[in-house]
Amino acid sequence: MAEEKKPLRVRKIVVDRDLCIGAASCVVIAPGTFQLDAENKAYLVDMNAHDADTLLMAAESCPTKAIFMYDEDGKQVYP
Repeated sequence: MAEEKKPLRVRKIVVDRDLCIGAASCVVIAPGTFQLDAENKAYLVDMNAHDADTLLMAAESCPTKAIFMYDEDGKQVYP
């Protein structure tokens, strides 16, 4: 029997500005959560604007893996 996958619970999101190249894929996938600033770097607007699966998809779309996600225990869940 397959092990049941625990639902992803995202408690904290950090965008590493040194890694961000402004590709904006995160903004396209989750525009209520991410936006680009005047320096063309992504920043967090509202992490509750989308569900955890959409947030993960946005983070996974980042070509430089600049979006770090943590669960309620502080454990890094992505990347």
